[in-house]
Amino acid sequence: MKILITGTAGFIGFHLANALAESGNEVVGIDDINDYYAVQLKFDRLKNAGFNRNDLKDGVFAVSKRFPSYRFMKIDLAEQMKLKTLFEKEKFDVVCNLAAQAGVRYSLENPAAYIQSNVVGFTNILENCRHFNVGRLIYASSSSVYGQTDKVPFAEDNCVDKPESVYAATKRSGELLAYTYSKLFHLPTVGLRFFTVYGPWGRPDMAPILFMKSILQGKTIRVFNHGNMERDFTFIDDIIEGLRKVIALDFKDEEIPYRIYNIGNSSPVKLMDFIHVIEQTVEKKAEMKFEGMQPGDVVRTFADTSRFEKDFNFKPSTAIADGIKSLYAWYKDYTESENKSL
Repeated sequence: MKILITGTAGFIGFHLANALAESGNEVVGIDDINDYYAVQLKFDRLKNAGFNRNDLKDGVFAVSKRFPSYRFMKIDLAEQMKLKTLFEKEKFDVVCNLAAQAGVRYSLENPAAYIQSNVVGFTNILENCRHFNVGRLIYASSSSVYGQTDKVPFAEDNCVDKPESVYAATKRSGELLAYTYSKLFHLPTVGLRFFTVYGPWGRPDMAPILFMKSILQGKTIRVFNHGNMERDFTFIDDIIEGLRKVIALDFKDEEIPYRIYNIGNSSPVKLMDFIHVIEQTVEKKAEMKFEGMQPGDVVRTFADTSRFEKDFNFKPSTAIADGIKSLYAWYKDYTESENKSL
């Protein structure tokens, strides 16, 4: 099976590409390696996957020295003609679109970056999947589409028409665009609403690494909504296992081959409990500054995964203590042995 994965210098894309290549699939990875957060971490992920930084050039394939069946190309999803040439030549069986401009708060400061990547870039992916007969498209949506709601747990048929951020609005736009292509062109699409993914090689702008780093360095962490928050933290290994099951799905015979699934741990963790888990793991107390709610943020996320469980007989189950322990082991190795900062 030949699989295109977008965003393979990113957190989830990196893990998925490695897992699929290790299983013998032919993997093509692309990423624009933007500087939303430190590009060094992105290059280090690619290095772990077997790519030398000097070999990563715009529009030119590099072959992994770790996985011979894995090739990578630096390309922006907004580059329409380059993307078309890639699809025309490679003839992919499956496309996993994990590339996106991420970050809720940053979307309030730079909305154009989100429109360009999450709407224009995603439309280019849809168009190429349509014209070059891709078997199915799997794409990353987000729990952010649920907005500020008291209807918990969040089920896929909840109202998702009141986004709290530009980021959430672009993710919902992607779902609507996918539905249109599934209906009009019979393109099989699966949208996955991820719930606060964390783990080794994770994003340094998200709470798990952000808090861990600050606690270890004795710096004050900002605790929003005075600690009255809950998040459905989902460990990266569970996300990858879920993605692998979805990649194997074949549902072309459905009248409208369009599906949406939540992937979350279904076990929200209170923010203060989350901080205490990190404190216990790193054996150091946190210095905290309590603040009000931030624009674009939500109080709670909580995934109803019954639909995913029914269709795939799988449910994420990694406990937060185990996940944070794994994250910390990687964090120490990365920052100490590599002498690098996040």
